[in-house]
Amino acid sequence: MSKTSLLERDDSESNSQDDESKSISESSRSTSSENVHPAENANRLSMMQTLIHLLKCNIGTGLLGLPLAMKNAGILVGPISLLVIGIITAHCMVILLNCANHLSQRLQKTFVNYGEAMMYSLESCPNAWLRTHSVWGRYTVSFLLIVTQLGFCSVYFMFMADNLQQLVEEAPVTSNTCQPRKMLVLTPILDVRFYMLTILPFLVLLVFIQNLKEIPDPSNLPLMASWENFLLFFGTAVFTFEGVGMVLPLKNQMKHPQQFAFVLYLGMTLVTILFICLGSFGYMRFGSNTQASITLNLPNCWLYQLVKLMYSIGIFFTYALQFHVPAEIIIPFVVSQVSESWTLFADLSVRTALVCLTCFSAILIPRLDLVISLVSSVSSSALALIIPPLLELITFYPEDMSCVTIAKDIMISIVGLLGCIFGTYQALYELIQPINRSTANSTDVYSPHYLFLF
Repeated sequence: MSKTSLLERDDSESNSQDDESKSISESSRSTSSENVHPAENANRLSMMQTLIHLLKCNIGTGLLGLPLAMKNAGILVGPISLLVIGIITAHCMVILLNCANHLSQRLQKTFVNYGEAMMYSLESCPNAWLRTHSVWGRYTVSFLLIVTQLGFCSVYFMFMADNLQQLVEEAPVTSNTCQPRKMLVLTPILDVRFYMLTILPFLVLLVFIQNLKEIPDPSNLPLMASWENFLLFFGTAVFTFEGVGMVLPLKNQMKHPQQFAFVLYLGMTLVTILFICLGSFGYMRFGSNTQASITLNLPNCWLYQLVKLMYSIGIFFTYALQFHVPAEIIIPFVVSQVSESWTLFADLSVRTALVCLTCFSAILIPRLDLVISLVSSVSSSALALIIPPLLELITFYPEDMSCVTIAKDIMISIVGLLGCIFGTYQALYELIQPINRSTANSTDVYSPHYLFLF
């Protein structure tokens, strides 16, 4: 999932016409990882290549948590809600694309990234205070990107640790025949946090690289879950649609950028259908026993253990790609504060500190499902649902927007804000509650025994 392979610094603005635009351009290059070098036409992406990149941007580890999300919403409400969130998310991506195009034409720039679009839009808004503090728009987007991507990295730690623990500790009872898992309580050999610490040094070394069977009857499943669980569903659903930060770089890399809107709608349609199918069928298959990651429900045989091992290895290397985003925002600022002789030391120190931060976050909160919901509610909902409609209002309001568009943008932002507030509250509430072994959505790391499904 090489969603950050296109994230390079934009050096195309070094020839700005005045001192003010030069300072903005230099600041943007030193703090943003969303920009890309304008490629030669021969090296630009075709429509099919762009579609593949778009699919890779949105299909990540959140996909494996969708069956549990369906459990938290209900077998009827879940697919419908996921479809609605998919439509709204795709629409917000189009809004972001239109705003960036409009600002590029207005400012005569080749390309503007997410943070710059927010900053330039605020520079021209009617409110004097917002114009004066427009740079904070870019800072806010950069901060949310850092929180979101480091949150993804923490989720990766938990995903790898959960699967590695199950792989190692079930090895003595793993069979050669693949049968559905049955309920069985085992005493853990090692705490899941030990597996996180085991993975830590390998990830530190990795980020030093600077260049980067039959479905049961679903009639017994609830059509709608409780309101509290639905809030957790909202966070997981938003988490899965994680490609909003790559919309503008992908469009900038296309040979024919005017075709990007079609590619975006096609790609998001395929992604939404895939998410609904996997989430619904996964929940229908495992019902109330659905785990935080569907891989933990796979039968206990060597074939599926190999699948989990291969997926965990893939996630291991994907960690570096997710890590690239916050690293390229934070490291240039830190390096600029030290002398040239300390540049390499500062670079590697920041990388080590950030990896340790994600590891310790996973150790402190080793609940995969709740961390996914928390990260999405806090930051992903802002990037995907709240900021794009507000950006459209700020960008196009001086040009006589229709009342319908204004009402639509306000409604989407309110929905995103409510999901952010209540989703965050519910995730935090669940985190402080004692784990009930019969209802926990993830591996029970706090009690003397683990609840495994064999």
